[in-house]
Amino acid sequence: MSKENELIRKGYDIIASRYILERDQFKNDQYLEKLDALLKPGSSILDLGCGAGKPVDKFLVDRGHQVTGIDISSKMIELAKIHVPEAKYLVRDISELKREEYRVDAVVSFYTIIHIPKENHRELFTKINSFLPEGGLILVTMGKEENEEIGDFYGVEMYWSHYGPEQNREIIEEAGFEVIIDEIDTGGEESYHVILARKTG
Repeated sequence: MSKENELIRKGYDIIASRYILERDQFKNDQYLEKLDALLKPGSSILDLGCGAGKPVDKFLVDRGHQVTGIDISSKMIELAKIHVPEAKYLVRDISELKREEYRVDAVVSFYTIIHIPKENHRELFTKINSFLPEGGLILVTMGKEENEEIGDFYGVEMYWSHYGPEQNREIIEEAGFEVIIDEIDTGGEESYHVILARKTG
C-alpha cells in the first residue's frame, strides 16, 4: 500500500463515526435519480469508495438494485454493513483492482477518486471500463480544479489529488465512455465535478 493510501486508510478509520454524522454533502439525489432512470430493475452496481453506505448505497438498494461496495477503511465498511445490510461490502484498496475483476451494470464513486493520485486516473477508468458491458454506466465525482496536497480533514491528515473538469472529461472519454452529464455540483458544502457517462467502447 502506498504512503498516500495508508494516510487515507488511517484517516478514515479514525474519523469514520464522526464523518457519517457530520458530512453529507450530497444533499440532493438528482444525479442518482438520473442514473436510476437509465438502469434496468435489479441492476448490479459497484460503489468504489463506498464509505459508510449512506446515502448512496441506501438509495440504490431502496430502488431494488444489487450493490457491492468497497472501501480502504475497515471502520467505514463496518458502518456500511450496519447501515445497508442488503449490500455486499469488502475492504479493498481501489488501486489494487484488476481489469475485468468485476462484472456489473454500473459503477459509482463519490468523493473517492479525488484521493487517488491524478496520474493514475487514466488507468483507473480503463479498469472501470473493463467491469462494464456495452452501454454500462458510470456516475462519479471528481475535482473541480487541478490540485495535489496533504491537509487537515476533520482533524486528521488527508491526501487529495485531482485534475480539473476539462482533463477529467478527456480521461473518461479516452477510456471509452460517452458523457451524458458533465457539471459542477454546488449542492453541498463543497463543489465537485460530476460526470454521468455510458460505455461505448
